[in-house]
Amino acid sequence: MTITQLNYVLAVAENQNFTKAAEKCFVTQPTLSMQIQKLEDELDIQIFDRSKKPIELTEVGRKIVNQARNIVNESERINDIVHQQKGFIGGEFRLGIIPTVMPTLLPMFLKAFIKKYPKVKLKIEELTTDEIITRINDGHLDAAIVSTPLENESIKERVLFYEPFVGYVPSNHRLSAKKKISASDLEIDDMLLLEDGHCFRDGVINLCKVFKNSVDGPFQLESGSIETLVKLSNEGLGMTLLPYLHTLDIKETEKANLHYFNEPSPAREVSIIYHKSELKMQIIEALQDIISGIVRGAVAFQNVQIISPLQK
Repeated sequence: MTITQLNYVLAVAENQNFTKAAEKCFVTQPTLSMQIQKLEDELDIQIFDRSKKPIELTEVGRKIVNQARNIVNESERINDIVHQQKGFIGGEFRLGIIPTVMPTLLPMFLKAFIKKYPKVKLKIEELTTDEIITRINDGHLDAAIVSTPLENESIKERVLFYEPFVGYVPSNHRLSAKKKISASDLEIDDMLLLEDGHCFRDGVINLCKVFKNSVDGPFQLESGSIETLVKLSNEGLGMTLLPYLHTLDIKETEKANLHYFNEPSPAREVSIIYHKSELKMQIIEALQDIISGIVRGAVAFQNVQIISPLQK
């Protein structure tokens, strides 16, 4: 049994196809198939049910794949130990970021990080929280930036900053005359929300739940982007809530529509998360230092109330 064979098994399990798995592993399909067959002969079991289309794992195959991920992760830790001993911070690093954080946070830290750590090759993807958790557990992401807490036993979290919610209230709205608003002022029925699947949407709904007995009213308008919510609000179709960093890019003509909350301001916790195996920690810590240093200067709020996307 070799690490290479286990990597081939993981590739087939992911792609459910020997040819695609071979392409991902940069080997020929016969070579990959031969090595997996050799492993199956050695263990005297079938890892894959080749009669199914697409190929499926057998019952014992699923157990082997779970253990193979652990073994491959632990083998990669050796390189981490060597890199840390040498003080080396470099190599490929796969980072996921949720959609409501990506457009504002990435421009703030990316240039500074690349300049300080030129040997790190960042591969960044915009993904939902559910997609991120799956990819971290499958070993396809090294870390991610999401709204926390997640309460997931396989994932560790390091808080980067706390980002307050800010009301975006058009001039024709019932709250437009108030200089500051409270969570108790919010009505879910006239709130423009992100589409289902966004953790910021869940945080807004949970904020309303804290002060209302029901959120069963109709959600008449939902969108996939915060920018669209602002445009819909400008058309007088309702108010919305924005993450604080998004307000830094609001047009001068729209700033009068920003209404801050009375303290403690409702806020979300934004963290860098990674698998409990703690691989590539030197890069994770470098990202944490850069991001925290830059963003905490921009987000000056101190008295906040954390609204979890998982709060029930």
